[in-house]
Amino acid sequence: MTQFGKRTSASMPAVILTALTLALVGARTLGAQPEASRNWTPQQQWFHDARFGMFIHWGVYSTLEEGEWVMNNRGMTVDEYAKLPPQFNPTQFDAAEWVAAAKAAGAKYITITSKHHDGFAMFATRQSDWDVVDRTPWAKDPLKALADECRKQGIKLFFYYSQLDWHNADYYPLGRTGHTAGRPPGGNWSKYLDYMDAQLSELLTNYGEIGGIWFDGWWDKPDADWRLPQTYALIHRLQPTALIGSNHHRKPNPGEDFQMFEKDLPGQKTAEFNAQSEVGKLPLETCDTINNSWGYNVRDQHYKSVEQLIRYLVRAAGRDANLLLNVGPMPNGKIQPEFVERLKGLGAWLAKNGESIYGTRGGPVAPRSWGVTTQRGNRIYVHIVDWQDEALVLPKLDRQIVTAHLLANGDAVKTLEADYGTVLRLPASANDPVDNIVVLDTK
Repeated sequence: MTQFGKRTSASMPAVILTALTLALVGARTLGAQPEASRNWTPQQQWFHDARFGMFIHWGVYSTLEEGEWVMNNRGMTVDEYAKLPPQFNPTQFDAAEWVAAAKAAGAKYITITSKHHDGFAMFATRQSDWDVVDRTPWAKDPLKALADECRKQGIKLFFYYSQLDWHNADYYPLGRTGHTAGRPPGGNWSKYLDYMDAQLSELLTNYGEIGGIWFDGWWDKPDADWRLPQTYALIHRLQPTALIGSNHHRKPNPGEDFQMFEKDLPGQKTAEFNAQSEVGKLPLETCDTINNSWGYNVRDQHYKSVEQLIRYLVRAAGRDANLLLNVGPMPNGKIQPEFVERLKGLGAWLAKNGESIYGTRGGPVAPRSWGVTTQRGNRIYVHIVDWQDEALVLPKLDRQIVTAHLLANGDAVKTLEADYGTVLRLPASANDPVDNIVVLDTK
């Protein structure tokens, strides 16, 4: 593509000067993004390249249609909560349909709740009868069906597992939550950890090769001895390629293979529980919801638009992180239409623009209010998600631009190299309301 010769700002059109004045604010620093080639395993590299996964929160709590925290939020006792499993009969569950929805959305992996804070196992466990096979009229193991279908459709499957347990009497002393469950005092903490490790062993031996374990709930008792080295060694022994992550909102612990951020982009700390989160050197993931709920909540109609979800995915990639986007299926086993519609919208966008997301790392320009950059090798993708002017200035790059064009249609983007940075002059066709992606091929 044609490049401008080097010129002084005095010779530039007024519209470009205006854009430069606005864009230069805070635009001097380059992104300090981690290299994908750190001492990562092939599985960590795969995870880093995947960029997009589908989260599934589903359990007997969906029968009350108030989200996954309903036991704690309503102050329900263990006996009261025990009335829910007999009502759980998701006859419309279709594992092939769920996996196909994830694949159509462009997701490369699925993470599903095997056990949430209510302690109810959504799989066939021999450690107790507090599980979907023994306590529900449905009496099926959805994780087995999903594992088989994921292998068939080429999607990796991760299991979410809550270390917190509001049901098990050996989860003692109590932590920050679950105080109304009515469990008798005096449980055996070591016995509970043995129970947890036994269930994890089942998940790691009965469902074939899985992508990894996604832990949650450590934050309920941060000062307890969780025996993490023992549990992590167990996981890596049973499945050496399985990745371990923990939603503890802290810097990663030894033995963890990726780091996640709940409802937040890495380092942003806009959610109060991320106040102590430090961005480590592992592959990164942010998880978020399509509305405001994780588990099915019939009253939550606050759906994010397809455009909002695309921009979050883009901003995550620009921060070198995956997006794990949640759906909370209904008690009948179906994914609600509002979620399906948005998943299809994401899939359509990724089908056209996925090269700027999959397999990339955070680009050379740190995230800005106007957007982010991603890169693969010598190709830089400039994602302009919030910019209306004809020209945009980037910090001065440490490499030479060979060509520049719009990803959407190949139209040329003129560039100007100056002491203060690199100016992109956008063509009139750069009018995408969601994300105008400029491709810079460099050397």
